[in-house]
Amino acid sequence: MGLDLPFLLPEWQSPPGVRALSTLRAGGVSRPPWDSLNLGAHVGDDPAAVDANRHRLREAADLPAEPQWLEQVHGIVVADLDLPDARRRADAAVSSRPGRVCVVMTADCLPVVLASSDGAAVGVAHAGWRGLAAGVIEATVDALRGKLASGTVLQAWLAPAIGARNFEVGDDVRAAFLAADGQAASAFTRNAQGRWQCDLYLLARQRLGSAGIEHISGGGHCTYAEADRFFSHRRDVQHRGLDATGRMATLVWRT
Repeated sequence: MGLDLPFLLPEWQSPPGVRALSTLRAGGVSRPPWDSLNLGAHVGDDPAAVDANRHRLREAADLPAEPQWLEQVHGIVVADLDLPDARRRADAAVSSRPGRVCVVMTADCLPVVLASSDGAAVGVAHAGWRGLAAGVIEATVDALRGKLASGTVLQAWLAPAIGARNFEVGDDVRAAFLAADGQAASAFTRNAQGRWQCDLYLLARQRLGSAGIEHISGGGHCTYAEADRFFSHRRDVQHRGLDATGRMATLVWRT
């Protein structure tokens, strides 16, 4: 990897032949309100700028092919990129074939990268609170395990998302998680306004643990707080009143 684009790399012992990264907001060609390396084609940015940024990403990361960009809808559908007619309206992607680049885009939601310890298959899920509560992690794990020998160990990297200190939610969000798993209560802290601070990272760790995944890294960033590094829909659109903000990409592929 190498031109002039900064990336975050997983804090894991990389499985053989597996590459993964998350982009940062700096280093691209878009301008405010998207501000530099916006990779989202659905936020009102100049299409030519988005295309240029995607090209720069491919060159800088030395990608083997164009990422399989998804139309994300906060659901649990998983696109199997090994199929010739893989779905594009999905919130996760998996592949066991070298050169297929799985990708999700986020600006506060949690990207969950998965890989088998032997490097035979990879995947990534877009886990906003709706998808996380509905089971997008479990759906992605199931799709990935369907490509692997029984007993193959999986590992996960939690790429940058909004941190609990800045993610305030209502009773409805908390209830959606507690309806499925009582342990989710530990991921919610009541604030002075009578609402809840929600820890997406902890919720994801709980779901991954319940799915039998013990090797989990990441979870140390906050897209809202680190404004110089990350786009944040809640910060830029909901709180600052901008019309739009950009999107980062989190990618994983087999070489």
